[in-house]
Amino acid sequence: MSTPPRGGSTDLSATKINVNLISDKNDPLALNLRHAAQAVAQVKGGTALPQALNRIFLDSAASPRARGAIQDIAYRTMRHLGLAEGLLALLVVKPVQSPLLQGLLLCALSLLADTEDSAYDAFTVVDQAVDAAAADPDMQHAKGMVNAVLRRFLREQATLLPQAGKTPAGSWNYPVWWIDRIKAAYPEQWQAILQTGNRQPPLTLRVNRRKTDTAAYLRILQDAGLDAAIIGPFAVKLHKPVPVAQIPGFADGLASVQDAAAQLAAPLLDVHDGMRVLDACAAPGGKTGHLLEIADIELTAVDRDPQRMRRVADNLARLRLSATLLTGDAGSPSWWDGRRFDRILADVPCTASGIVRRHPDIRWLRRKTDTIQLATLSAAILDNLWQMLEPNGKLLLVTCSLWPQESEQQAAAFGARNNDACRLPAPGQLLPAATQEQDHDGLFYALFQKNGTGI
Repeated sequence: MSTPPRGGSTDLSATKINVNLISDKNDPLALNLRHAAQAVAQVKGGTALPQALNRIFLDSAASPRARGAIQDIAYRTMRHLGLAEGLLALLVVKPVQSPLLQGLLLCALSLLADTEDSAYDAFTVVDQAVDAAAADPDMQHAKGMVNAVLRRFLREQATLLPQAGKTPAGSWNYPVWWIDRIKAAYPEQWQAILQTGNRQPPLTLRVNRRKTDTAAYLRILQDAGLDAAIIGPFAVKLHKPVPVAQIPGFADGLASVQDAAAQLAAPLLDVHDGMRVLDACAAPGGKTGHLLEIADIELTAVDRDPQRMRRVADNLARLRLSATLLTGDAGSPSWWDGRRFDRILADVPCTASGIVRRHPDIRWLRRKTDTIQLATLSAAILDNLWQMLEPNGKLLLVTCSLWPQESEQQAAAFGARNNDACRLPAPGQLLPAATQEQDHDGLFYALFQKNGTGI
């Protein structure tokens, strides 16, 4: 199972970028639909959407503009997949066997059913989907079926949409087990949580306090014609997302992309100049950079994925900050030099159920049993890291999960296992929010201080 994404990611893949998505002659919608269908087919085969898209972009000659359109179609489809699958079942007599053809129909139906944020004219979608089928040797035989299915949807959508929406998956666009688990954990807030997870995520920036502050950077954005609002001590949210190349000062390290909830980690850890600090499970490095922006510390960042560790290095290079970067398993002491840390940030593996608006494929890739497996793995990591902490030092447990087994129950069990762990005030479970005042993912925080003499 691949490592799930964590809350501090600087990944822009899930953020809707303000580009003109209407294809021109160089980037025809038919080709973009075909590539998006390939990505959807790979997700349904078990591959995470960012990895699927990366493969497609590497194998194709898609322009940057086409990549934005392909990405947008694929992510829209993931957010509407329950409804699109329900519609497809109503529109065909037999299940579609070809993964690519099924992916194409799901992409087209998702675009047609997304009436709140329509990017394309309906008849253009139909025509271009037929062209996409005709241009692919594996789908040529089905171009008539694609045309018939999509045109029937346009004729009968007033009846088909309510009918497909009668099921929980069709209504909420989550697997039934996911919906049931949210209901059980949050009986008062479950609907708002699911709705927030289906919204487009914001583009939130973390202002680099070493170089500027939020008020000054807000003026820089306004001078560049970008409307934004301050939503946290370091957080500025753009009203309309743009490519990072258009963010003023991004290349020079004035700001980084990071969700507002993830920006709480570094201040909560209470780092001070001269401290020895460990950032465990650090990739892709959002929290790593924030810790170094806050204080002059001796920081070690560890992650088991060498490719993701390269992203940490790239992020720090852009910020002109340095740390010791190690590839290693946070659940094993094999990489540790024996010197204990004053502070440890433990952003442990989890199902990432709190960041599904940024990664809508997660809901379709996760299994019910993943929670237990990942909670067990995270418990072992926490116990290993605790042995590396100085007496009176602090460890911050972070997850981007909404499941209590991975968050509050994990924290309570850790405290019960370790008599020298004193739990300090921390936000606990943050539910995902998408209001003007609060716009952030669903993260969990628990802070512990180590009492006694330690090991």
